Amino acid sequence: MSKQTKITAVIGGLVIAGIVALIVASSRGEAERPAPAADTPAKESALMRSDARVLGEKGTSDVTFVEFLDFECEACGAAYPIVEDVRKKYAGQVTFVVRYFPLPGHFNSERAARAVESAARQGELEAMYNKMYETQATWGEAQTPHDDLFRSFAEEIGLDMKKYGADYASEEVASRVRRDVDDGIELGVQGTPTFFVNGEPFEPQAVEDFSRVLDEALAE
Repeated sequence: MSKQTKITAVIGGLVIAGIVALIVASSRGEAERPAPAADTPAKESALMRSDARVLGEKGTSDVTFVEFLDFECEACGAAYPIVEDVRKKYAGQVTFVVRYFPLPGHFNSERAARAVESAARQGELEAMYNKMYETQATWGEAQTPHDDLFRSFAEEIGLDMKKYGADYASEEVASRVRRDVDDGIELGVQGTPTFFVNGEPFEPQAVEDFSRVLDEALAE
């Protein structure tokens, strides 16, 4: 290995380590929320609603990977490509579930969640989910409403805009987002991203931990 190659590898490792550290730190304390205890039946209900939003197809195994996320959260944006790689690796085996958890300190995060949920109601959850993360740098941390930008995403995706507008402004969609937040609080979620594998909290310390925990769950 040349000296330049070694330097590149070291830098790449440091970047990955930094991303994982950001995810762990953010999931532990970005939101000041209570962490009430819940028994196992309550946890299972709060984690896996019958109408849970699933990315891709449901897996053939009983293994579930649940993420409570905020589309404006920098750590969630850092985790996004890692989760996408894991989804590809375990496609068809593991069920990947999205739960909305917009943090109060992010001006447009609740709006983003409503936009994604509105797209999901037209069968385009994944398209809007991807769009939010791919464009996060252009609207994240803004202190002005980005409703029009999110509407433009819906147009690009090809949604029925009359239905999208009605859903985006509806109490039903807003209530759906609040329910996810309430479920998260019940489960002790305090920041984003927060992961659960088969109902148990999962805090990755390295990128390899994602595959390790899923391999272990699939082997059980």
